[in-house]
Amino acid sequence: MFDTILIANRGEIACRVIDTCRRLGVRTVAVHSDVDGQARHVEMADVAVSLGGATPAESYLRGDAIIDAARKTGAQAIHPGYGFLSENPDFVDAVEAAGLVFIGPSAKAIRAMGLKDAAKALMAEAGVPVVPGYHGEDQEPGHLEVEAEAIGYPVLIKAVAGGGGKGMRLVERAEDFVSGLESAKAEARGAFGNDAVLIERFITSPRHIEVQVFGDGDRAVHLFERDCSLQRRHQKVIEEAPAPGMTEEMRQAMGQAAVRAAEAIGYKGAGTVEFIVDGSDGLRPDGFWFMEMNTRLQVEHPVTELITGVDLVEWQLRVAAGAPLPCAQKDLSITGHAFEARLYAEDVPAGFLPATGRLQHLVFPPDVRADTGVRTGDVISPHYDPMIAKVIVHGTTRDIALRKLRQGLAQTEVAGTVTNLAFLGALARHEGFSTGEVDTGLIGRDMAALTAVPEAGPAVIAQAVLALTGLERAPARLDGFTLWAPVAQDVPVEIDGDPDTVRVTMRAPGEIDVDVGGEVVEARFGANGWRIDGQPLRRVHVSGASATVFGAHPVCVRRLDPLDVEAGAGASSDVIEAPMPGLVRSVFAKAGQTVAQGDRLAILEAMKMEHALLAARDGTVAEVMTEAGAQVEAGAALIRLEAEDG
Repeated sequence: MFDTILIANRGEIACRVIDTCRRLGVRTVAVHSDVDGQARHVEMADVAVSLGGATPAESYLRGDAIIDAARKTGAQAIHPGYGFLSENPDFVDAVEAAGLVFIGPSAKAIRAMGLKDAAKALMAEAGVPVVPGYHGEDQEPGHLEVEAEAIGYPVLIKAVAGGGGKGMRLVERAEDFVSGLESAKAEARGAFGNDAVLIERFITSPRHIEVQVFGDGDRAVHLFERDCSLQRRHQKVIEEAPAPGMTEEMRQAMGQAAVRAAEAIGYKGAGTVEFIVDGSDGLRPDGFWFMEMNTRLQVEHPVTELITGVDLVEWQLRVAAGAPLPCAQKDLSITGHAFEARLYAEDVPAGFLPATGRLQHLVFPPDVRADTGVRTGDVISPHYDPMIAKVIVHGTTRDIALRKLRQGLAQTEVAGTVTNLAFLGALARHEGFSTGEVDTGLIGRDMAALTAVPEAGPAVIAQAVLALTGLERAPARLDGFTLWAPVAQDVPVEIDGDPDTVRVTMRAPGEIDVDVGGEVVEARFGANGWRIDGQPLRRVHVSGASATVFGAHPVCVRRLDPLDVEAGAGASSDVIEAPMPGLVRSVFAKAGQTVAQGDRLAILEAMKMEHALLAARDGTVAEVMTEAGAQVEAGAALIRLEAEDG
């Protein structure tokens, strides 16, 4: 076993690796950017080395600086986590050339699986089923159109160097093929510097099921499957293990195919073989096909750990240190069921726009596993992925595990930034998901219901106002004086962004009425504290002028300064502003240009994503106040339209 390892990553995966290293007595070295100087993974590690900069290119992608840090701190090996340099074969070569051990597969194995077309050809040779399609080198549009016709519509166009859904287009009719091809190639060229594509038959009721594999370079085992079908724009949202509806016959077939894939490339370490599955008529051994192999530890690996009792990071360390596989296939078994939900800082009603902000409050219930890289007081930065945590649960059955997931999400408390917590809760309560009837189109079909924001109830608003006025702490008196009448006070507030006024009336110490939009809520103080309309209070957090009341759908109420109530009734449709800090990647608008509502005016890059900035109305561009390459702050005015007449 190693004495010291360096973790070339940040956030929750760095903390996750450190947890195992602590248990094994392995010394850890953290690396960090200037932004992450006080981050949780830095605090947890034994030694920390600054890489400088703020963006990944200035810090976590600097392979030479990371190797230098390993040498100077006495590390014998480097764990890449996932993302950043984890699947970069050139980095693996550099690590080994420096006399260090890369805790992961060989550069040769990573290269073998790096391009989708070459990987699928290799898998077909190894006897792994692949989706019918065209994976050739001839990229002439006319030839690709002929191949698509031969495959049969609908088809999926995919960038060979793709990932995360970029460079991917679904084409359902022959007449739409050329435009879909041009769009996919343009996006692939911008994202990967490679516009080559492959074409595959589109599975109409697809499920995304992946198999965890582990190899020692000679032989491999599988640790069963995970279902990752709950996706939004090809991004996983909730994962589970094992897959609902899985039969032993199909599990054996998929597991054997995944092991063949791993052994075909002499795989060493943890990896995931991803399959697309036809779920239209149940799960069948002849209804799954290879998609790709992720040559690293996956974000969703905890659900596999919980059902197998295996610490995959420990296995990674032992095998990288030269040990053989810790066990044989016959020694592995499934116990119970597990779910993982990805908690992000993102504005769901605004189209899942990544969010920033300081976490004023972050608490997880004690009976869930929360893999996180942040704490109360930390800032969600625009420079990195906005994941807050992975909320993970395990139960003896799927039904029990799902109930624990719902409860765990409802009891998770986050204040200081908007999150997708309510969206995750709605997914966990979705009828189809509850019965195991999942496919990759579920979220898209039911998006409106899953993202609907319920109106905050009067009792919730009343509790927030009591907290903001200080009355929740004790049956105190309201400020003010009246003769022969109860004391009353109007409290101007903003409820989830909408202004309102709530009237608070103290009838006697411990007896308060709160008028919310004409509906009176009774707050009474007794032996067990306050009760609102006879019900106990919900959990609440107050920070400055804001109160967040937690529950299935958290509600944020902000007390307004009466002098500022009239200030700014919202952003004008004349000005297009940056929704968050970021880099202006492209500007399409020019002064004097006529635009229509919804036209793309610029692209802002932030949090590893590109965001199109659209015209809010028809009009004429009056002024362009930015340029490509500019770094802008949230709220910065970028483009102004001429004012409308009247």
